[in-house]
This record gives sequence, structure tokens and C-alpha cells, in this order.
Amino acid sequence: MGYSLPLFLGFLTASFGITPPGLINMTAAKVSLSEGRTRAMIFACGATIVVLAQTFIGVIFAEFIDKNPQIVIMLREAGLGVFALLTVYFFFFAKKPNVDKEEVRLHSKRSRFFMGMLLSALNFFPIPFYVFISVTLASYHYFEFRLPFIYTFVFGSGLGAFFGFYCYIAFFKKMQSKTTFILKNMNYIIGSITGLVSIITLVNIILYYFS
Repeated sequence: MGYSLPLFLGFLTASFGITPPGLINMTAAKVSLSEGRTRAMIFACGATIVVLAQTFIGVIFAEFIDKNPQIVIMLREAGLGVFALLTVYFFFFAKKPNVDKEEVRLHSKRSRFFMGMLLSALNFFPIPFYVFISVTLASYHYFEFRLPFIYTFVFGSGLGAFFGFYCYIAFFKKMQSKTTFILKNMNYIIGSITGLVSIITLVNIILYYFS
């Protein structure tokens, strides 16, 4: 297995993970519009540094899980309950985002780099995301839990995250109408994704117990 594959997979998964509109990439776009592209790129660098750390933590935790298969079943059962509750919440109880009035408020004018780090650190989703991705890729022999592959994958994820932020910074005005549509329907989009994950997880649990 060459190093180009984990580099590409890290880039691809991070780019995909950054694509949905969220606090970090929308803030990067707002900084670009209000303060210029240079400050927005500094903000993106700070956010990317944290993504690198989160990816590394996720992969290391995934290595531990990969060596203890019984933990995978426990996590699947817990995840089934969590994703099922999230599906119900996003479809029936979550408030729709107010895209016309709600704004991301920027307080500090001095250090966009540390603001990027802070907002990225407050987002804990990347760690379980990369745990899931790493275990899945390893199960199909596309990834190995060896340091050269781990470092290459983490570096690729950093490149992918920065690329995702750059797309928001550079092309936000052109994407704004599509972004508004996505934000208005974000609850249903997330609910559909969590519902699909719940079904897949349930099927995997049933197959495990009846195999």
C-alpha cells in the first residue's frame, strides 16, 4: 500500500466533512466578506491546525477499537440509540434556522488564527467521524494503523479541510443561494442522514447476533 492512497483518502474525507454549511466554514466566509480574504485564510489555518489534532486523536482511538472488536458492538448499540433519538429530534422538534436574521458575530478583531482554533476546538464531531472512517477503511484494507500511514492520512485530512474552507472563502457569493436552501432544510437533511445511519447500524447489529 503506497502513501498516496491514505493521503488521498484523508483529503477526500475531510473535504466531504467540511462541505455541509456549519459555524466554522460560514464564519470563514463571513470573515472573507467583511475583512478580506487574507484574514479569512488566517482563520482557516487556525481551524485546520485543530482538525489535524482531532484527526490524529480519532485515528489513534480507532486503532484501539480495531484491536478490540467487542467494543465495536457496544459502540454500535449505543450509536443506534443516539442516532435514532437524533433522527426524531431533527424531524419533529428542532427549530428551523433563521437564515435571514441570524448572523455569526465576530468579537475579536486581532487574531483570526486563534478564533479559528477556538471554533474548531468546540466542534467535537470530527473525532467520532474519523474513528468511524478509519475503522471502515481498515476493514476494507484501504488503511493500516501504522505511523507512516497515520501521519499521511492526517496530513491529507488537513489539506482537505483547508481546501473546504478555501472553497467557502473564495466562492461563497456564488454558492450563497444554494447555501441558503441547505440551511433552511438542514434539519431534514441531518435527520435523513441519521435515520439512514440508524437503519444501517440496526442491520449490522442483527446480522452480528444471528451470524
